[in-house]
Amino acid sequence: MGLILVIGIALMSWLVQWNLTRKFKKYSKMPLGNGMTGRDVAERMLRENGIYDVKVVATNGTLTDNYNPTNHTISLSEGVYASDSVAAAAVAAHETGHAIQHAHAYAPLKMRSALVPVVSFSSRWVTWIILGGIFLMSVSQGLGISVGLIGIGLFALITLFSFITLPVEINASQRALAWLSNTGITNSYNDAAAKDALKAAAYTYVAAALGSLATLVYYILLFLRRN
Repeated sequence: MGLILVIGIALMSWLVQWNLTRKFKKYSKMPLGNGMTGRDVAERMLRENGIYDVKVVATNGTLTDNYNPTNHTISLSEGVYASDSVAAAAVAAHETGHAIQHAHAYAPLKMRSALVPVVSFSSRWVTWIILGGIFLMSVSQGLGISVGLIGIGLFALITLFSFITLPVEINASQRALAWLSNTGITNSYNDAAAKDALKAAAYTYVAAALGSLATLVYYILLFLRRN
């Protein structure tokens, strides 16, 4: 049952990612109308929110856009940084929304940032710890279960991180869409497109959170059966 759930979530994640790629390509062909590039949008949004210590830089790849709170940098991908499309404006404003969250000490973002070191460690070692627990159960059931519980605990932190990410991403999109509309950068002709693009991106985080939860349930059931 647990394995079927994981496979089902994995399929859903693939479909969500495919939908995001499709929507991004679609709205990347839709001009914003005012000639503003993703970089222009991000820099203007930063200025209008009184933020002057954040750099906007280009990065390689597709949909690799991110905000790094440690070095105050908004990295925009090749299809966003110099593009004047609706998709570029939406993505750039979304990442700038994270910079605004950081400047305003948005609580879920602070919580997510605090978990980053632990989640980084957990992601690196959790699979090996769980496999070690399964192997050790053939030698000593008690020791194997103990090691397995450590692995499950680490994976639970990864799952928690995934769910804390949801309000962070949704709030950044809300900030982006409100600012784009209020400043007139988007209008009645392309507001819906910007919203649709960011909604497709949000679904990827929902799928990731559900996938992490399904995997956690699978690991728990795995050790319960062996116990």
